[in-house]
Amino acid sequence: MGGAGLLGPSVWAVSDGRAGNAAQVRAILQALGETRRWMKIAHIEGAAHRSDPVTLSPRAPWTWLPADRWPLLTHALPAGQRGVLEGPWPTVWIAAGRRSAPFTHAVRDLSGGKTVTVQILDPRIASTHFDMLVAPTHDAVTGPNVIETIGSPSYFAPDQIEDAGQAFADLADERARSAIVIIGGDSKTHTFTAAAADRLEGQLRQLAAEGWRLRITTSRRTPLPVVSRLRTLADQVGARFWSGPEDGQNPYLAWLAFSDVAIVTEDSSNMLSDAAWHGLPVHIARLEGRHEKFDRLHDSLITHGAARWFGGTLETWTYPPLREADRVADAIVAKLLERYPQPDIPASTTHVAPPDWMS
Repeated sequence: MGGAGLLGPSVWAVSDGRAGNAAQVRAILQALGETRRWMKIAHIEGAAHRSDPVTLSPRAPWTWLPADRWPLLTHALPAGQRGVLEGPWPTVWIAAGRRSAPFTHAVRDLSGGKTVTVQILDPRIASTHFDMLVAPTHDAVTGPNVIETIGSPSYFAPDQIEDAGQAFADLADERARSAIVIIGGDSKTHTFTAAAADRLEGQLRQLAAEGWRLRITTSRRTPLPVVSRLRTLADQVGARFWSGPEDGQNPYLAWLAFSDVAIVTEDSSNMLSDAAWHGLPVHIARLEGRHEKFDRLHDSLITHGAARWFGGTLETWTYPPLREADRVADAIVAKLLERYPQPDIPASTTHVAPPDWMS
């Protein structure tokens, strides 16, 4: 194999810059980079390797149109991003977010069908525009090339979990009756009202009084008054709290890995799926507002055995952890092997590890 072959296939991680979408691409990328998978596809000589993610920021009026009807596609992007559509093309293009879908469709055509194109989330155009469409069951998208997932693809590499455990080694002494509390916030479908904050604060105070060790983390969407209330609560009941860099190193992964149960607000598929990846009993905390898509999400998690509605008390139970990024990565490997069958590789071959940036 030549020098390029030692790197294996080239894989581009593409999103519209939204944190939740980028996280889903990263999860699949990391799952694809697991050594046991990479060994199967390391013989593929990819071009256009890049370690940095691709962020595409299309503008109006293109964003007002269906994803399969964007004229003069390159002009939809700022000048500094247009080079992405000039080639050479990667072996695999993994993108998330409706606004990235026109470019996924275009790359499939521009590469002459050589690039395996994977689109995540409902693009609101036919799945046949892509080699593979990954959509959660609650999006109700079907098709022969559609992989339906329960919730969002999540993935945490073993070395990431080990590093988190070492960084927060003191958690080993606080495992019993421990609960990570993952707080979302306002969205198109849900609102973190004062009434919802009152209810959740009262429930958390009661749990602390019952001896539960609470680890509370907020998100970018959590309203500042709610952040302030929960920070005060944590100080008063002796809970751990993290809302940003001002609170020190982010303990999110360590708290997921070393807690007994999870309380997660209902508004985020990614947050619910992160907890379910770890096999934690997920207690879904209600906010105000609802949408049929989120109703289907909650129902799918409950049916899987991962979640129950939170009513103020915590329970423990077991279920198969939700490993949807692994399923998607396996499907990508299968698609690549259809196009690039494995040759006879000498046992002495050692160049099978994925690039460092994929971990």
